[in-house]
Amino acid sequence: MKQATTIDEVISILERIIITEVADNSNLAFFPILYKKVTERIKEGIAQKEFDDNPRMERLDVIFANRYLEAYFTYKEGQKPSLSWENAFLAAKDQKFLILQHLLLGVNAHINLDLGIAVSETIRPQGNLQNIHTDFNKINAILASMVDGVQQRIGRVSPFFHLLDKVADGKEDLIATFSINIARDEAWIFANKYHNALDTEAVFTKRDRSIGNIALQLTTTKSRILRWVIRFIRWFESKNISKVAKILSS
Repeated sequence: MKQATTIDEVISILERIIITEVADNSNLAFFPILYKKVTERIKEGIAQKEFDDNPRMERLDVIFANRYLEAYFTYKEGQKPSLSWENAFLAAKDQKFLILQHLLLGVNAHINLDLGIAVSETIRPQGNLQNIHTDFNKINAILASMVDGVQQRIGRVSPFFHLLDKVADGKEDLIATFSINIARDEAWIFANKYHNALDTEAVFTKRDRSIGNIALQLTTTKSRILRWVIRFIRWFESKNISKVAKILSS
């Protein structure tokens, strides 16, 4: 099981994952591309002393990243990761989902499940969770800005991607309304529950079931029109993983 000990190791392992998944022409390449960009931005922020506690932010970054790395390598070795990650990884086998859906599945598992645990573990055993709240929000703001940038790049490999916003306006389907800000707030609530729990395993299991269900909702929609539009958009999206990866990485 590959685990990182520094932020540079996180970036290096993510790069190897991207190379592997691009070579396999796999949709599993998309999330680590986004995540590598986020990690590089956090590394830059640490160097520029943007955070309240920069050494602590590197610890958080590594602990946080290792949860994804553990899930990824567990799955690749034929074992079962958390349900949230398992549902995201299994969806990568299906060619009917949008590039955006694959990205959101990764964001869902990593923010809604992993982040709260990572925050708690960063300040254990007796740290005050409130002391890390500002930096917690900063890491989410970085992720949100990166997702926005990636969505702009998706348009270069998905010529009708812009239709999603127009058709989804007013719909309540999760694919149309997924919000990193909402995920951030829910993740902070979960971090507090997890940090203060006597039985963290029970809290984790309950949360994992809930976030695993959100993963399923991210690949379904109740609206017949929206389903048709998603199929239409996907039909014209590039299926060349190498090309898509290059654009997303730019």
